[in-house]
Amino acid sequence: MKKTKQIERIEEMEALFDECQKTQKEFEKSLRKYSRIQKKIDALEEYYFSSKWKKDYADDEEGKLPQDLKRGVLSEDGVYNFLADNDETVKKMERLLKRIG
Repeated sequence: MKKTKQIERIEEMEALFDECQKTQKEFEKSLRKYSRIQKKIDALEEYYFSSKWKKDYADDEEGKLPQDLKRGVLSEDGVYNFLADNDETVKKMERLLKRIG
């Protein structure tokens, strides 16, 4: 059978359909995971702005913590930038909802 414009169109739309379904399923899985992690992000933010973090940071600066301790959470910019990125992600989702809603 000859490949007509109609066949080409259907094939193109079928490829789009497959891609959209796959991406939507991946997004749904990621969204569930992202929703579950928000409580942990809230706990991280609470810690970062607490006196406990300030004490941990000061003790690290004074060399009171083990040298082999993973301490990315004590990076001022690291946690702050992560929290800012998270806020930006939420804003992007809100903009997307407004656009498609």
